[in-house]
Amino acid sequence: MIRKTEKKGKAISAVENDAVEIVAPADKNLATETSTTADKSEKKYILRATGLQKIFDEGSFNVHVLKGVYLRIAPGERVAIVGASGSGKSTLLHLLGGLDRPTAGQVEIDGQDLTKMNQAEVSQLRNRLLGFIYQFHHLLNEFTALENVAMPLLVRRAPTAEAISRAQAMLTRVGLEGRLHHRPGELSGGERQRAAVARAMVTRPLCVLADEPTGNLDRENAQNIYELMLELNRELETCFVIATHDPALAGRMDRVLKLEDGVLKSA
Repeated sequence: MIRKTEKKGKAISAVENDAVEIVAPADKNLATETSTTADKSEKKYILRATGLQKIFDEGSFNVHVLKGVYLRIAPGERVAIVGASGSGKSTLLHLLGGLDRPTAGQVEIDGQDLTKMNQAEVSQLRNRLLGFIYQFHHLLNEFTALENVAMPLLVRRAPTAEAISRAQAMLTRVGLEGRLHHRPGELSGGERQRAAVARAMVTRPLCVLADEPTGNLDRENAQNIYELMLELNRELETCFVIATHDPALAGRMDRVLKLEDGVLKSA
């Protein structure tokens, strides 16, 4: 719910769901001052979503999945997003990662507005600043674990020797130093997901978006992936936004938000 009040020449909109205030000054001098202040404060956020809406056209009717999502993620922060199946968690992650365009609203990564970029610019920013982990590992079957993890670096045209060296170091970090030259079909489920985590982290992204990262794993392997992500979060200060149904994983995060009726609420 948005509440508007007028006070001393300012129009203040308080977004109660996420305690976010958007200040719209009434005069030019105040606008300049407020803009400067906002620019300074924005630096503490790696990811910002403002008023995100997503409507899917199903022909004879529209499905309004997101109805005004506000989200702020600070450097190194760990946030879980929970909610019923079909509530829009995956849709939200796709918008945050620039994999889809919102119907309305803004997404900013490190102060850069994705909604003002063309697809090529979004792809470059995504490769440079974001990492992704999915419920299914999405490793390429024809390539080895080492080649899969090096892929994001090769896409950004890093020298091959550097890409291979960094991929090997990250695979070693996640405990797969003995599986470098194995293809996905030769790895266990837990090993494949570890390789997926390594691929997401090899570029040292500012933020990792994870969609049910342990959904296909048994309890022991899921616990190992939890610990791995938490360790990498502490070591690299990468923030994590994780959509999950798993209360054990959600409970390890700094904040838990619930996506319900198209908006985010504190869980």
